[in-house]
Amino acid sequence: MKVSFDATGVVVVITGGAQGIGAALARAITSYGGTAVVFDVVKPSDPAVAFVEVDVADRAAVDRAVAGVVAQYGRIDGLVAGAAVQPRSAVLELDPAEWSHTLQVNLDGVVWACQAVVPHMVAQRSGSVVVFTSGMALTGYPGAAAYATSKAGVVAFAKSLAAEVAADRVRVNVVAPGVIDTEQFRGANQGVDREHWRETIGIGDPEDVVGPLLFLLSDAATMTGSTLTRERAFSRGDS
Repeated sequence: MKVSFDATGVVVVITGGAQGIGAALARAITSYGGTAVVFDVVKPSDPAVAFVEVDVADRAAVDRAVAGVVAQYGRIDGLVAGAAVQPRSAVLELDPAEWSHTLQVNLDGVVWACQAVVPHMVAQRSGSVVVFTSGMALTGYPGAAAYATSKAGVVAFAKSLAAEVAADRVRVNVVAPGVIDTEQFRGANQGVDREHWRETIGIGDPEDVVGPLLFLLSDAATMTGSTLTRERAFSRGDS
């Protein structure tokens, strides 16, 4: 079965979209005739992708950026909240600043983006929000307590928001993409960790996640409050 998408006239904001999954999605949206607006601290390499320099941990900056998108394009049809950091540190050695920064980007950044974008979707009575979680949200992982905690919080937040705006025809869903070969993944998983993922769950490419994301953004996806996953959880001891 072949699937094609038509994004003509569609405007999608992608936080953290300069690299990895977000960048692959932005390229796909523009190739299907839509407008992808990336919010990031790094400029995308694709000149066809619109870019606004935004630190998602800064609520005021997110508000200004979203207002600018609405002023320029008149609407926002999709929000993909993908900005995240993934530091590694043992729980007993966690630096308070690192802990706070991880939650500010990974969790607060999702909240601020939704607070800024979703009212416009409610007003137009249409829209799709997609956020990212991780298998680590359920299992934890050595050295990844801050990241895992933030991703667990994202799930609870997204499901709560989904229930609140369902009557307004705004959908909010969660994706657990599995282990994907991105710059962030390579930085956080080196040596034994990288081989662990390769030998167990396997490592995918950013493009592997684009199809499911386009589906969730499209009118074909009628569900809300759901979690779409391509992974199963592993611990270090799995073989």
